Amino acid sequence: MTSGFNALLAGAVVACAFLQTATAAEISGVKFDETVKLAGKELKLNGVGMRTKFIVKVYAAGLYLPEKKNTVADIMKIEGPRRLTLVMMREISSDDFGQSFMTGLNNNIDKAEKSRYVTQISKFGEMFGTIDGLKKGDVLHIDWIPGAGTQCELNGKKIGETLPDVNYYNAVLKIWLGDKPADSALKPALMGQAR
Repeated sequence: MTSGFNALLAGAVVACAFLQTATAAEISGVKFDETVKLAGKELKLNGVGMRTKFIVKVYAAGLYLPEKKNTVADIMKIEGPRRLTLVMMREISSDDFGQSFMTGLNNNIDKAEKSRYVTQISKFGEMFGTIDGLKKGDVLHIDWIPGAGTQCELNGKKIGETLPDVNYYNAVLKIWLGDKPADSALKPALMGQAR
């Protein structure tokens, strides 16, 4: 009787684990699909997490990759498309978002890298200037599309220019995955280590 119950219990645990992986991931009420299509490829949700600042929830983030990776080096070497999705949890001005972006870059790339990307950084700054700000519920995608470049989309609409250098996209990812990430708890979550 006990062994039969244990087998039943083990089967239920396995079934629940399977159901959890088959459904969308959720964090603070924000759902992230387990897969998305980008540039004709299916990307898998690598990890999700919450960006907080002084205990205030700023945005939920999800990182999508062609295959799951759990080290920064492996993520940076991926040749296929990649997507970082931010879902805003509060309103933030375009100036504040742009400033946070620049702080994140400055903290994670050296002067030589920064001088190489000065044009792309300037274009990103111009992009932040074209939006009034980000509102609660807004969805921002920061995509790498091979053969095209770094592309941003806000609520389904392309914003800014497409920037062709993959090294620039990697520099942008370092805001969240670099040695001094924007949020030290979000980095391992995006790498699938805290899910």
